[in-house]
Amino acid sequence: MLVSALLTSLGINSGLCVLFFILYSILRKQPNNYEVYVPRLLAEGNSKRRSQFNLERLIPSAGWITRAWKLSEEEILSSSGLDAVVFMRVITFSLRVFSFAGIIGVFVLLPVNCKGTQLHEIDFADLSNNSLDVFTISNVNSGSKWLWIHFSAVYIVTIFICCLLYYEYKYISSKRIAYFYSSKPQPHQFTILVRGIPVSVGSSVSESVESFFTEFHPTTYLSHVVVRRTSKLRNLINEAKTSYNRLLHLQSKPSQQKCRRIGLFGQKVDLVDHYGKKLEDIEQNVRLEQSDVSLAEETRAAFVSFRSRYGAAVAFHLRQSINPTQWVTEEAPEPDDVYWPFFSSSFMRRWISKLVVVVACILLTILFLIPVVVVQGLTNLSQLETWFPFLKSFLTITFFSQVITGYLPSLILLLFLKIVPPIMEFLSSIQGYISHSYIEKSACNKVLWFTIWNIFFATVFSGSVLYQVSIFLEPKDIPAKLAVAVPAQASFFIAYVLTSGWTSTASELFRIIPFICSLVTRCCKRTNELEVPSIPYHRDIPRILFFGLLGITYFFLAPLILPFLLVYLCLAYIIFRNQFINVYMPKYETAGKFWPIVHNSMIFSLVLMHAIAIGIFTLKKLPMASTLVFPLPVLTLLFNEYCRKRFLPVFVAYSAEVLIKKDREEANNPEMAEFFDKLVTAYQDPALMPIQYSVNSDSLNSPLISAEV
Repeated sequence: MLVSALLTSLGINSGLCVLFFILYSILRKQPNNYEVYVPRLLAEGNSKRRSQFNLERLIPSAGWITRAWKLSEEEILSSSGLDAVVFMRVITFSLRVFSFAGIIGVFVLLPVNCKGTQLHEIDFADLSNNSLDVFTISNVNSGSKWLWIHFSAVYIVTIFICCLLYYEYKYISSKRIAYFYSSKPQPHQFTILVRGIPVSVGSSVSESVESFFTEFHPTTYLSHVVVRRTSKLRNLINEAKTSYNRLLHLQSKPSQQKCRRIGLFGQKVDLVDHYGKKLEDIEQNVRLEQSDVSLAEETRAAFVSFRSRYGAAVAFHLRQSINPTQWVTEEAPEPDDVYWPFFSSSFMRRWISKLVVVVACILLTILFLIPVVVVQGLTNLSQLETWFPFLKSFLTITFFSQVITGYLPSLILLLFLKIVPPIMEFLSSIQGYISHSYIEKSACNKVLWFTIWNIFFATVFSGSVLYQVSIFLEPKDIPAKLAVAVPAQASFFIAYVLTSGWTSTASELFRIIPFICSLVTRCCKRTNELEVPSIPYHRDIPRILFFGLLGITYFFLAPLILPFLLVYLCLAYIIFRNQFINVYMPKYETAGKFWPIVHNSMIFSLVLMHAIAIGIFTLKKLPMASTLVFPLPVLTLLFNEYCRKRFLPVFVAYSAEVLIKKDREEANNPEMAEFFDKLVTAYQDPALMPIQYSVNSDSLNSPLISAEV
C-alpha cells in the first residue's frame, strides 16, 4: 500500500469519526432520542424529557466528554459493577503498554527503519508515493548492527508487559475479594446447582434431593427448587406480553381508528375488546399450564441452598456420589442470570449440542475465508483487474484506486465481523451453559480466537484452510514463515485499525442500529418498553484484545501502527465511560472473571511476537540475536504458569478463609433470617410466577408483567 492510500483511508475515517461526534452531540439532546442515547438515565429517573424547544439542542457540545473523563473507578464500580471496572482496566492496560511501546517504536525504531536501504531509498519529496514497507523492519539491511536495537526493544517491551500483567492480575484479584467482602448476601453465594439426580421408583426428584441432602448435609442444608420444563409456558407468557403491549398502544391513542376486519372475510371488531379477550384467554392458558408444570415435567436438576456460604462451597467442591455422573454439582449463577431454556435439554442432547457447536465453528471458520480472499484481492490492483476487467477504467483514477486498496478491504472485513459475535453467542447458548454470563464468557473466547485465526492468520497466510493448518503442523518452520508473511501485511493491518477501530468505536457512541430502530418504531407509531441494554462484552473485549495482539506483534516490525492504536484506545476510553454513565446497565455480575481471558490473550501475543522475532533475525542474517530470543518465550510461559498458580484460583472460587470470615461477620445480623426466607424461592422459574392481571376493565391500566414502560 502506498502512503497516499493510507492518507486517503485516514481522511475518510477521521471524517466519519468527526461526523459521528457532531451528530451524537446534537441527537443526544433531542427528547425523542433519549431511549437511544440515555436509556439508563431514563430508567433510573435521572433524566426527564423536555417538551419545550430550546436552541441549545441544535448546538454541538462536548460536555459529555468532561463528565466521562471525570468518572472515577469507584463510581464505575458502584454503578456498573466489577466487570465494568475490569473492562476499563483492559483499555487502560493497553494504553500503558502502547504508550511505552510507542515511545520506543516511533522515536527509536522508526528512524532506524528509515535509515535502511534494503528496499530502496525514501524520497521524502514524494512521500505519498512511497510504499509503507520502507517504514518497517524489512527496510533494515540484512546483517546490520542496527537490528540489535530491535532485539533490545523486544526484550524491554516483554519485561514491561509482564510486570504490568502481574500488577493488573494482583490488583484485580484483590478487587474481586474486596468486592465480595463489601457485597450484601446474594442467593448465588449460598446455592449450588445439582444435576444427574438419581430417582428411585415411587419417589420424585424433589423427594430424592430432600432425602439426600438432609442425610449428608444435615447442619447446612436449607432448601431446594427442582427445575422444571417450562418452554411452552414461556412462549405463552411472551405472547401475553405482546398482546398487552398492543392493548396499551391502542389505549394510548384515543383518536386512532380501533375497528378492523379480522381475517380476509371476517367481520369488523373493536380491537381493544379483541385484544382484551385474547389476553384473558392467554392468561387462562398460562394458569392451566402453570398448574400442569407444577405437578409434572421435573428435570433431574435442582438448585440447592444452604445456610452458609461455606456449606455451599463444601457441597460444590466435594464429589457427592460414588458414581461421578450422579449428583454432579456446579456453581449457581445469580437468579436473574439463569438461562432457563437450557434445562429443557437431556444429557445426551447436551453432549450432541457440544459436538454440533464444534462442527459449526469449524464450518464458520472455513466459510469466513471467502471474504478474506476477497479482501486479499482488493489489496492487489493487478489481481483485481484480472477478476473484474470492467473496473480497469476506474482503477486508473488515483482516488478510486486508493479507496479500494486502502479503505474498502478493511471495511468489508468489518461488516462481515459484525455477524460473528451474535453467531458465537447463539452457539454458546446451545452448548450447555446454565447462565447468560457463562454463555457470554464462552462467546468471548470463541470470538477472540475466531478473530485471531480468521483475521490475523488467514490474512497473513492467505490460502486454503489445509495450507494454513499445514503451517502449524511443522513447528520448526513457523518462525521463518511468520517472518516473511507478517511484515508484508503491515499496511493492511494499519488500515484495519483505522477502519475497524476508529469507525466502530465512533459508531458505538452514535449507536447506529438502535437509532434506526427508534426511527422505524416512531414512524410506525409503536410504543415499546424502555429496554436498558447491557454491554456486550463478548463483542468488545475480543476487539480490544485483537488490537492488542496487532500492537504487540507489530511494534518492532512496523512501529507506524502504534499511533493509530493509541488514538483508537483514547477514543474507546472516553466513549465507553460515557456509555457506562448513560447507556449500559449491568444485568449480571461475574466479579471480574473476564480478566483471565485478557491475561491469556496477552501471553499468546507475546509468544507470537517472540516467534516472529526469531524468524526475522534469522531472515536478516543475525543468528546471534535469533538465538538470544529463544529464552524469552520460555520465560514468558513460566511467568504465565506462576500467575496461573498464584491468581487464577481466586477467579475460580473463593477460599475457605474468605467464606468463613464473611459468614462470621453476618452470623449475628438480624436481616439474615429475612434473607433465608427469600432464598427459599429465589430460584423459582419466572415462568411459574403468577402474572399480574385482573379480569375487570380497570386492570388494563395495571401491568400484566412487571416491567418498565
